[in-house]
Amino acid sequence: MSFIKKFIEQETINRRNLLLASAYGLGGAAALRTLGATPARATTANPTIAWSYRDRTNPYWNYIVSGGEAFVESLGKPKSALVNLINEGSSEKSLADVKALLGKEGSNLALAIDANDAPNCRPVVEAVAAAGAYVSTIWNKTDDLHPWDFGDNYVSHMTWSDEGPAEKTARILFDAMGGKGGVVHLGGIASNNPAIERLNGLKNALKDYPNIQLLDAQPADWDTQKANQIMASFLTRYGDNIKGVHCANDTIAYGVIEALRAEGIEGMPIVSYDGNQQAVELVAKGEILATVFTNPHWGGGITAALAYYAATGVFKPSAEPKEHREFYGPTILITPKDAAEFKAKYLDSTPKYDWKDFWGPGNGQIKYK
Repeated sequence: MSFIKKFIEQETINRRNLLLASAYGLGGAAALRTLGATPARATTANPTIAWSYRDRTNPYWNYIVSGGEAFVESLGKPKSALVNLINEGSSEKSLADVKALLGKEGSNLALAIDANDAPNCRPVVEAVAAAGAYVSTIWNKTDDLHPWDFGDNYVSHMTWSDEGPAEKTARILFDAMGGKGGVVHLGGIASNNPAIERLNGLKNALKDYPNIQLLDAQPADWDTQKANQIMASFLTRYGDNIKGVHCANDTIAYGVIEALRAEGIEGMPIVSYDGNQQAVELVAKGEILATVFTNPHWGGGITAALAYYAATGVFKPSAEPKEHREFYGPTILITPKDAAEFKAKYLDSTPKYDWKDFWGPGNGQIKYK
């Protein structure tokens, strides 16, 4: 059995266990209190540190949370001190979990979070700010929501500029297709910022390839099993017209590869995104033509660090320039020629990071269109 098929099966089992662990972590939470009072702005000596995210069975999010755990350990705490809030792709659960934890901890909380989709970020931030706690966000927020509008409590937002790298992977894909033929795209959750940007990157590249036709683009919700099902339906509908596949992340690519193998199709050009270890190994073998690494271990650790060090008064967010409060994370394009070197540097052993170097590896202030 291939590791991809094992990944699909294990994903279902692990989700149940992780949900139980998440529920256990919140089992003692008090009933939700009203968060409309004027918040306390004082810092705290020993805040609870929490990470709210989608699903640790996904390798990307596992890297993110491992970074959060590494940061917690750098404080002399066990990694189990990090509270895990697992939303399973539900914005409603994401917000409810945060409010429940605020009901328990009040202002004594340093929260790192991906709000699951952009509209959910505002109510999360408003709840945290009303409680006088501290939050740093990644990936998903609306363009009109800014940390500097919430004083010190909304510490920072980090995202990654995905259009450019996704356009590069699309061009690699189109060149491998000989500049002609049909391509399909399997995306993330439709309302997610990275899903939107990665599809836009594909569309940008299409402008220079008049003989490439986008046959279909469907959201696979970052999910391997759903991607497998969608790719199977694409093969039924479009058959031999499909000459290449553009995937919004690596776990989607795993489902695509398994669907192709089920039909006996080998050598289909595929590109993906995230730079997970299994994907990098597939790039090295030429089974995936390119992926993009966003250094999620560093991203997970530094997001928790920003919230924590703001909460403890090490730095004052409102005294920082805007480029320190909304900024891009790093991206690295990985192709077969450099996959082995990349793997040795970033994946075979985890680099050590200075968790007080908040903005060192970043790529500058976020720009809005």
